[in-house]
Amino acid sequence: MKFTDGYWLLREGVTAAHPVEVLDVAATDGTLEIHAPTQPIRHRGDLLKGPVVTISAHTPMPDVIGLTFTHFEGEQPRGPEFDISGQEFAPHVSYDDEHATLASGALSVRVARTGSWHVDFLANGRTLTSSGPKGMGIMRTAEGAHYLREQLGLGVGASVYGLGERFGPLVKNGQVVDIWNADGGTATEQAYKNVPFYLTDAGYGVFVDHPGKVSFEVGSEAVSRVQFSAETQELTYYVIYGPSPKDILRKYTALTGRPALPPAWSFGLWLSTSFTTSYDEETVTSFIDGMRERELPLSVFHFDCFWMREFNWCDFQWDPRVFPDPEGMLARLKERGLHVCVWINPYIAQRSPLFAEGKALGHLLKRPDGSVWQWDMWQPGMALVDFTSPAARDWYAAKLEALLAQGVDCFKTDFGERVPVDVAWSDGSDPERMHNYYTYLYNRTVFDVLRKHRGEGEAVLFARSATAGSQKFPVHWGGDCEATYESMAESLRGGLSLGLSGFGYWSHDIGGFEGTPTPALFKRWLAFGLLSSHSRLHGSSSYRVPWLFDEESVDVLRLFTRLKLQLMPYLYEAARTARAEGVPMMRAMVLEFPDDPGCAHLERQYMLGPDLLVAPVFDDEGDVSYYVPEGTWTHFLSGRTVTGPRWVRERHGFLSVPLLVRPGAVVPVGAVADRPDYDHADGVTLRAYGLERGTQVTVPVGDVTFTVVREGDTLRASCSDPVAAWSLASGERTARAAAGTGFLSLELG
Repeated sequence: MKFTDGYWLLREGVTAAHPVEVLDVAATDGTLEIHAPTQPIRHRGDLLKGPVVTISAHTPMPDVIGLTFTHFEGEQPRGPEFDISGQEFAPHVSYDDEHATLASGALSVRVARTGSWHVDFLANGRTLTSSGPKGMGIMRTAEGAHYLREQLGLGVGASVYGLGERFGPLVKNGQVVDIWNADGGTATEQAYKNVPFYLTDAGYGVFVDHPGKVSFEVGSEAVSRVQFSAETQELTYYVIYGPSPKDILRKYTALTGRPALPPAWSFGLWLSTSFTTSYDEETVTSFIDGMRERELPLSVFHFDCFWMREFNWCDFQWDPRVFPDPEGMLARLKERGLHVCVWINPYIAQRSPLFAEGKALGHLLKRPDGSVWQWDMWQPGMALVDFTSPAARDWYAAKLEALLAQGVDCFKTDFGERVPVDVAWSDGSDPERMHNYYTYLYNRTVFDVLRKHRGEGEAVLFARSATAGSQKFPVHWGGDCEATYESMAESLRGGLSLGLSGFGYWSHDIGGFEGTPTPALFKRWLAFGLLSSHSRLHGSSSYRVPWLFDEESVDVLRLFTRLKLQLMPYLYEAARTARAEGVPMMRAMVLEFPDDPGCAHLERQYMLGPDLLVAPVFDDEGDVSYYVPEGTWTHFLSGRTVTGPRWVRERHGFLSVPLLVRPGAVVPVGAVADRPDYDHADGVTLRAYGLERGTQVTVPVGDVTFTVVREGDTLRASCSDPVAAWSLASGERTARAAAGTGFLSLELG
């Protein structure tokens, strides 16, 4: 939301009131409360004027400070609220004639008590960001809307990331971002997953604790500031100190929730029926048989929308015309070692038998006059399940439980973005605040069902919409992209942006959703898709089995699927890190190399876990340009080395992609290439790359921990499990330890 007309003027009809000085300060129960008038107090007559802003500084955990500023306190509180975690600890609160200060760990907020209005956030004595004169404000529009606004300083050279899954440039400087979920595809400024949190490479991040619409002006309206505003009487934001980007994510996800750990089988290849294609059990069987005949490992088969009858979405009943024996079919798929996913959404079409049932029970979202809210967008006469009602959540969950009993393993939780505001929620929630938050309740309901019936660590979704905290219910995919290289690139930008917003795992439709990819594009996207957290073949109006493109597509899919499965010992540890720390599996380069200015704007390459650099090819001919940070890196597939920092230009065939190993890394490679859920430590090979003399590297693989040490020209490795059989490789040299020795010495050539 923009309020100004250039530097000096306000937009027509806008009025503003800004705190100008501190009237008084009080310290109570670990908080700092400040009253700040919006005009100078020169005499008692000025005390009769308003507004006066109330500012409360507080802290939920070390290195995180919240600032709440309020105009009218009499506003009736209405949900929903983000689920914020905290810790029991005592911050240090102090004030004197010059400043009022609250300190939390290494972070402190300092409010000037003399002179003009000024708030500084400092870490170890260094100013991270500040709110100066005319930064914080009460803004009224010509229409009478009441906004609270804040502007935080953006230092020279500082870059801003995050704000959810956004498909534009990775660095958000200069952009206008509205936190408002929308079903807008991947080619626009709209986003399915809006998160009011941004991360900087300047040592801090900011989370705006408002579940409704928050408008961000990132170095745009005021080019040296990040501005955010919301239509409310009270607004809270948290400044989170790192100092590194990873540290910021660790603390942000400690505040809003860490991702769950998906089951190992979910990291294998997912194959879909696609959306509007014609399919039945014979079609499904032919796809699975075709994959097996071509030695293409498959882990999950997904049934998209038309597993249910047209205009009945959702009734959660298999269309008997094409799937007359769903229990038998699911049993036959399970006999092949497959897991099964089915598509659902939170909407109930008027033709569905559940519409009348949900209406009678009061489980459907209503208009203020008590009638069911309906429209014809997507499904004729559709309504929304009112997930603010516990009874409605239980009702919806019971329908899913019946599918789990049939043999379904997981759900693709589609939609949840187009949520109306001219409604009355059963729990009295504010419609504007519920618009983004609806997806949280929807996906939590489904995830809880899976966790209840499949067990902890076995629950997994394939979700499209999200908000802050939704990272707790993985996995999320990138939505409706097109079958073009441009869309492949925008999808990657969206995934990296989401990872910088606290989400640990992410996927996308290999080959693009809309349209049919050319064979060349499909093969390039296969390499990218199999070197992502989760990998799914899915389209809109055409199938995505590789032999329909060309025979080389079969070879490419086989190569990269088997590669991913062999990398499972490495990938699953990266997944565990996402669960434990909130650091994503797919990492923007700035996350691993925050001190390398060459990495600040990189958005066509990424780190997969801590040690593998991936640079997808966005070109038929295979031309690719990517940046290599400092050190000697090794191509995982060929063994060639390249020394950075430098830009590299290469040409790759379809059976290759830039996949480089970080110097000093030890990458565990599994002994199994036909499934992801195996004992990753059994027969594992440890590949050591460029270890310096005296270096010791610890490599966890499941419940086993390996330690590799270079002593002179010798690599010595030990294992925490003395009965494990394992091997260690360096370059082309491989040595194997006898079972039970727990020790290996490898002479380097």
